[in-house]
Amino acid sequence: MGTEMVLSPTTQAKFRTGPRSLRGLRLIRTQLQDRPLSQEDLTDLAYLRLDLMGVLSVDSDGLPGNLYLAHLLPPNGSGQLCTILKPTSFQQCQIEFDRFIEELEADIQQALKHHAVGEKQESAMLVSASSRGRAEQEDRLAELAELADSAEVTVVDKMVQRIPAGHQRYLLGSGKLKEVLIQTLHKGADMLIFDQTLSPAQARAISEMTDIKVIDRTQLILDIFARRAHSREGKVQVELAQLRYLLPRLSGHGTQLSRLGGGIGSRGPGETKLETDRRRIHDRITHLEREIKDFARHQDQRRARRERQGLPVLSLVGYTNAGKSTLLNVLTKSQVSTENRVFETLDTTSRRLRFPEDREVIVTDTVGFIRDLPQELVGAFRTTLEELNEADLLLHVVDASAPDIDAQMKAVLDILQELGLAQIPQVLIFNKCDRLPAQQTEALCRRYQAIGISALNPATVKPLIEHLATRVHAMMSGQDIAHPPSDHPEPALASPV
Repeated sequence: MGTEMVLSPTTQAKFRTGPRSLRGLRLIRTQLQDRPLSQEDLTDLAYLRLDLMGVLSVDSDGLPGNLYLAHLLPPNGSGQLCTILKPTSFQQCQIEFDRFIEELEADIQQALKHHAVGEKQESAMLVSASSRGRAEQEDRLAELAELADSAEVTVVDKMVQRIPAGHQRYLLGSGKLKEVLIQTLHKGADMLIFDQTLSPAQARAISEMTDIKVIDRTQLILDIFARRAHSREGKVQVELAQLRYLLPRLSGHGTQLSRLGGGIGSRGPGETKLETDRRRIHDRITHLEREIKDFARHQDQRRARRERQGLPVLSLVGYTNAGKSTLLNVLTKSQVSTENRVFETLDTTSRRLRFPEDREVIVTDTVGFIRDLPQELVGAFRTTLEELNEADLLLHVVDASAPDIDAQMKAVLDILQELGLAQIPQVLIFNKCDRLPAQQTEALCRRYQAIGISALNPATVKPLIEHLATRVHAMMSGQDIAHPPSDHPEPALASPV
């Protein structure tokens, strides 16, 4: 004989579908055997955010027997999701369900208030699922947490899962994904953020399993860029990147769209909303691409004027939040925004630097790089990044205090290679050396043949200025040198602030 299931709504007869509350449904399951709640029952209780899960046994006479009940718990230090009540006979159950659920909901809401989430600020669970080693995944999650903070998202927890290489429908596997979603709901998070870029198929499959917002690393970076873009050019490039990312992820493409085929017979009143959305996005992308071509023409004109002036161009490049804008301010006595957050600078900024011998150069600062920079951004910002083509010298700024300094340097060099800029001479600059012991700073600079500074302490930048003056003079005379001047046998080091 089969098992009977009943979903019973609460007296309010409304679903509370928010991730920070119970759902407004309780489930009572009947069974012939007198057995307690199974692990599957408890999983469904947590995954569906049910008000209550119950199992009612039937005795040999066909009458109600023992009643087994369980309910969720408010977020707690032990991490316990739910509790199982003491079994009781159906006739002796004394629980006033409506009052019980109201009090439980109030306790959950009270517990969630203790989370450090600002008003109107979203919270998230961060997940890394890849075939990389745990240490590397932890480093990437730390960077993802910085990105989330820059997007004003509060991180409530992190999860690392090592998976086999290759495509998986849910990235994690359906069972593990359900566990992650349960923890996300239990901790009151508004969204799930994956460190990996989800394929369109994975994004659709995961979204079908939950009502929680699910985004990936690329979407998070695009959101940060959208917040930071101030100039018309920056806004156009960000919008173009967002639309290029969105287009293949519009749900519903498949056989039903292939029958439309486009063209005659698919336009007009009979056109589906999805196909209409796609056509509008294609039209918008075409319009934005034309605008970017106009920006490129203006850039060519600016470059032509600079070439006529004959001023060398030094371009600051480096990982995001390495301190490039702070260094620009120190070198050129500017007031460019220098918030301590990733991707603070999106728009290209150019300033003049005058050396002591009255020789002038142009110093430019542009968007910072990051590992696995989304291809949509590389394509959309190609016009901005091509500003680096006119550079006579690249000033590669590195955060000397970063735990994964080699990975950050490699990410920058890979992007320069992709943009065809690897052949431009470089000066390696280790910034934030005040955060390290002097001996460690000296060893790092010697190992990488770099110049160590602290952009927050202008006094430490003097050796860098002297070296740049020497390099510029050598370039203009056709005798460029690759390392610090001979009168500085070892790289100039930063003094503690």
